Amino acid sequence: MSKISFVIPCYRSEKTLEGVVTEIRDTMQTMQEYEYDVILVNDCSPDNTFEVITGLCKQYDNISGIDLAKNFGQHAALMAGLRKSEGDIVVCLDDDGQTPANEVGKLLKGLENGSDVVYASYDNKQHNAFRNFGTWMNDIMTRAMLGKPKDLHLTSYFAAKRFVVDSMLQYENSYPYIIGLVLRATRNITNVPVKHRSREVGTSGYTMKKLLGLWFNGFTAFSILPLRIATVAGAIFAGSGFVYGIYTVIKKFVNPAVPLGFSSMMAAIVFIGGMLMIMLGLIGEYIGRIYISINNSPQYVIRREVGNGNDERTK
Repeated sequence: MSKISFVIPCYRSEKTLEGVVTEIRDTMQTMQEYEYDVILVNDCSPDNTFEVITGLCKQYDNISGIDLAKNFGQHAALMAGLRKSEGDIVVCLDDDGQTPANEVGKLLKGLENGSDVVYASYDNKQHNAFRNFGTWMNDIMTRAMLGKPKDLHLTSYFAAKRFVVDSMLQYENSYPYIIGLVLRATRNITNVPVKHRSREVGTSGYTMKKLLGLWFNGFTAFSILPLRIATVAGAIFAGSGFVYGIYTVIKKFVNPAVPLGFSSMMAAIVFIGGMLMIMLGLIGEYIGRIYISINNSPQYVIRREVGNGNDERTK
């Protein structure tokens, strides 16, 4: 009998988490061919989320909880849950009820049909405009930097086979990026349509700062394309400057009365100087992340664990 591990990163979900777990339990009761467990990872939520997790772990033997020492982000929380998972199949979904657990059968059917990873896709996403903009930007970034196929939609609700998860767990450096790890492991990925629900309680935990950090994680950890773009841009600017210099000299010889143009020269210097600063900053970002990885900065730190028949364990 195959086993499914449900991994749910949790943040400010004290009012929604119990409903998500109940829906998983009700759904799995209709799928007796599978065993399952649920791993809830509290990403240092400021509300009573971990207390809710603790209560669920005491109530059900197949639910376990992880409490992170600080807010490491959704992807780090997912990595913590993936490392604890034991299922032949791992299903990741959100804690707010917007990803319908009762449609997990569609994802599992996609795996049975030969896919290594199956992502849910939504005809009508019920996120706010800011979150939808972030999703659109993330899609552009993954296509340009990571080679994601244009017709593939990547969401937070997906199912993956065990060998894909094991490959993802080989990544032990800082700044994990789940989409990059999946695309690095396999390209045998498909979508299945599911209905995206409206958020009933609270708002998305993603801010502009967190979205920018997520995009940086994606292209600095799994692509060197930005460095190549910087190299090409530098060559273009250098060539343009050389050509413009020749043009200026010729123009001066042809018409000595024409002024050299202090304003245009300063504009060119400021523009090229700004581009150089951007490129140096980008290189510094790569070097900084290499430095942090060399110093073994952890993806996450676990404060305590509960569930699986054990009392609460403090790290």
